[in-house]
Amino acid sequence: MRAALALLLGLTLSTPAIAEGFDQVTDRDRFVALVKDRDLTRFGITLTLAPDGQIKGRAFGRDVSGAWRWSKGYFCRDLFWGARDLGPNCQAVKVQGSTLRFISDQGRGQFADLYLR
Repeated sequence: MRAALALLLGLTLSTPAIAEGFDQVTDRDRFVALVKDRDLTRFGITLTLAPDGQIKGRAFGRDVSGAWRWSKGYFCRDLFWGARDLGPNCQAVKVQGSTLRFISDQGRGQFADLYLR
């Protein structure tokens, strides 16, 4: 169940990215409309992505903080999990209903699904 945290925090995942039924989000305004005033959740994880580029939350008992920006159709984030600097990663974003799928390495890597609440 730590797949979502692993993706957002930059740890290795083992599941290839599959996107059946998901629509690609390529526009910052659409992404902000999806996440504004909502939490991204999954077992052990609650994150808030503010429109001004801040990331805040908790994951498995540690604070999560960082910054995000939209660049060339990708969600790019720099992240800290507790004191651990997890560095940058630009991710493709797909949506299906209330599920956001983040796919690491500009859509070529592993994915994690988080739920909009």
